[in-house]
Amino acid sequence: MMLSLTPEQRRFLRAQAHNLNPVVMIGDAGLTEAVMKEIERSIASHELVKIKSHSRDKATRDSQITEICETLSAASVQHIGKVLIVYKPAEKPKLVLPKE
Repeated sequence: MMLSLTPEQRRFLRAQAHNLNPVVMIGDAGLTEAVMKEIERSIASHELVKIKSHSRDKATRDSQITEICETLSAASVQHIGKVLIVYKPAEKPKLVLPKE
């Protein structure tokens, strides 16, 4: 199940992600099991991650971010070009989201 965010929370997370560099690259093979495990590891330690997809097809990138969020119970923060930003709070959250 995908995590949902309010517009204020999404805006806050976009601002937090602005200076981040992509930590995971999705290559031509797509979302392999190894890539998913690396994304899961990155989200567990950082909560908010940038992922770079090398797919040229927007529909493919849309399906990738949807699959990532549904599989990991995360939230899609933003998808601009080939950069996907995903958020999932840790058990002890580092980021404090604005209230709804």
